[in-house]
Amino acid sequence: MLQEGKVSVVVPIYKVEKYIHRCIDSIVNQTYENIEIILVDDGSPDNCGDIADHYQEKDSRINVIHKENGGLSDARNHGMEQVTGEYTMFVDSDDWLERDAIEVMVNHSLKFKADIVQSTFYYAHRDKLLIDNRFHEKGDAPLRLDNHSLMHELVKNDKVKNFAWGKLYKTKLIKDIPFKKGVLFEDVFWAHQVMHKVKNFLLLHHPLYYYYHRDDSIVSAYTPRNLDIIEGLKVRHVFLEMYYEELKDESYKAILKACLIHYNLLIRNRNKDKSGIHRKGIQSYIQTNYGMLKAAVKNDRQLRKQLYLFSLHPYFNITFLGIRKVLRSMKLLSQPPALKQVDFTI
Repeated sequence: MLQEGKVSVVVPIYKVEKYIHRCIDSIVNQTYENIEIILVDDGSPDNCGDIADHYQEKDSRINVIHKENGGLSDARNHGMEQVTGEYTMFVDSDDWLERDAIEVMVNHSLKFKADIVQSTFYYAHRDKLLIDNRFHEKGDAPLRLDNHSLMHELVKNDKVKNFAWGKLYKTKLIKDIPFKKGVLFEDVFWAHQVMHKVKNFLLLHHPLYYYYHRDDSIVSAYTPRNLDIIEGLKVRHVFLEMYYEELKDESYKAILKACLIHYNLLIRNRNKDKSGIHRKGIQSYIQTNYGMLKAAVKNDRQLRKQLYLFSLHPYFNITFLGIRKVLRSMKLLSQPPALKQVDFTI
């Protein structure tokens, strides 16, 4: 039986000894006190497990799970097995929260009867904070989305993000939807299954979560495992064709963007794809689905041009992007919208 009003915060922990205090302290010191904090030590080889145990000794709201290393998805799944709250949040162990984050999100969930509340967030770097204000300004009224509007925004990934973190979930929505194990970008495999069940989604135009970008994170050094995101988008595409056929073109656009980006990354990291098998896989997908991709991007001049050039030869598209970059550096082309820097000392 889930406890009314209680928020369960699941924190997977692995090799974050430098950051773990900041993360846990930001949760322990929340203004909303009816919480349980589930720290999942995913076989971390440093002192993270001992640090978590020390916090558990000091705060009865903390429950520590020690397990063999199984990856982020497996750690989250183990944490979910222990959840007892009406609400659940996921916080990655190198990130942190504003002190009133949970209180603000719970209050809005109650006021708007929302199944999920998502706040905006800061991109936190060692020496600066950035925020994406292309679609809102701080203080704008919350945005309510019904199911179809939500799924559209999820596929676009502009306002509604695929990330599991940064959201307050009604636990009953996610309790029986595990994260896919053994993949990177596990959220892409997971989010659409959750959002499919949502009737009322609320987006707060107020940053409450700090997403920390560190050089030693699992996604900073490129490997072919990063191609999991393309696989996740393809899995989601099959789901959308079944339940949201009107979003098929938007889904193809998302897959195409990912394919083009990762083809270029594979070129830049040829030593990670010496046989070219991963590049050939991307080429094959685009060639096989060219007609549907072309139809999907007919109203997107930029993607339409890139798809055409790639179909002639992938290097034509890479050359085009290189020329565009030079022209932008010479201020002969306008720069794309940039994230706004916020004055703050981390």
